[in-house]
Amino acid sequence: MPRSHAGARLTDEQREILILARRFAEQELRPGARLRDESEEAFDRSPVDKLGELGFLGMLIPEKYDGLGLDMLTYLYVLEEIAWGDPSVAVSMSVHNSLPTQTLLRYGTAEQKERWLKPMARGEILGAFSLSEADAGSDAAAITSQAVRDGDGWLLNGAKMWVTNGASADVILMMVRTDDPHDRRGSKGIGAFLVPTGADGYIPGKKERKMGLRGSETVAATLQDLYLGPEHLIGEPGQGFRYALEALEGGRLGIAAQAVGIAEAALDYARDYAEQRVQFGRSISRLQGIQFKLADMATRVEASRGLLYRAALSYDADEPRKRKLSSMAKLHASETAMWVTRQAVQVFGGYGYSREYPVERLFRDAKVTEIYEGTSEIHRMIIARELYLERGNNQ
Repeated sequence: MPRSHAGARLTDEQREILILARRFAEQELRPGARLRDESEEAFDRSPVDKLGELGFLGMLIPEKYDGLGLDMLTYLYVLEEIAWGDPSVAVSMSVHNSLPTQTLLRYGTAEQKERWLKPMARGEILGAFSLSEADAGSDAAAITSQAVRDGDGWLLNGAKMWVTNGASADVILMMVRTDDPHDRRGSKGIGAFLVPTGADGYIPGKKERKMGLRGSETVAATLQDLYLGPEHLIGEPGQGFRYALEALEGGRLGIAAQAVGIAEAALDYARDYAEQRVQFGRSISRLQGIQFKLADMATRVEASRGLLYRAALSYDADEPRKRKLSSMAKLHASETAMWVTRQAVQVFGGYGYSREYPVERLFRDAKVTEIYEGTSEIHRMIIARELYLERGNNQ
């Protein structure tokens, strides 16, 4: 049983899934994590495809659509284990499970679910998500990429940024403006489209050179007179931004789980290294300064995990506080990942600064969890706003 879940009350099914996930993370992901990081100009999709073979790309999709039909909490258990093995692989799993598939599940037609959702659940099709643009990051409703009516279909033009798996995925759930350029409707003028990456007019850029998660593919993408039939629009043409925000509520839980997995991995490495490293004639694990570091690291990891699991239960129960709790979980877990990995580097000392040791990579990987799926600053704004909304509802 994975150590982080040893005291949890798990069903037999959860226990079996977790053992499978940890075995895969230990035997398949960890051995190649360093090479994937160093080979940053190439993208190895094979670990993600193996996740699909295990059923891990359809965990939240009902069985009638060929998924596993599991709850959010079980999914996060698994995602944490995958991130413990390699955070770069975990982000692909998170994006696929939370953003395109969940939007299709909620708002797709029967035909769209048959064509796209079922093979995505089986891991045969890898999904991606695209909202951000060069001048529309935190202010995502400011996107300018445009979809114009062309007969029954749509003609898309524009440029998107920071698309995870934007060159290697098979289909991208993409947010594009559908309102008139001379009569903008803000967030109510955006549509959600399924864009096949093999479509004429979809032009992915080169793989970005990043600080961390170098084993994950991130690209810019150009839309150049890309024609899509009406069957590629999900739901109403002006409701795409709302669909995106709903999907991101689950997505930020996935990133929180990724952050917890990163922090857990850094703690494990630091604990083991401290036991092996000898200074002043004894293992540094016996030095109070190191013991206090490890104790604080472990406490913060468990606090983040507890908040994440509370948020997951709220999400599954569709509680009114789920938005606030998901932002809290993402905020706390991402900042914990940064703090814990920094402490792990310190425990390793000079070796922690070397790329020969894994805590250096985890430190770099942790940083982006404070940025994507909503920056820490944005989540503090959401939490504060939800506090006032709760107060108003209770009066």
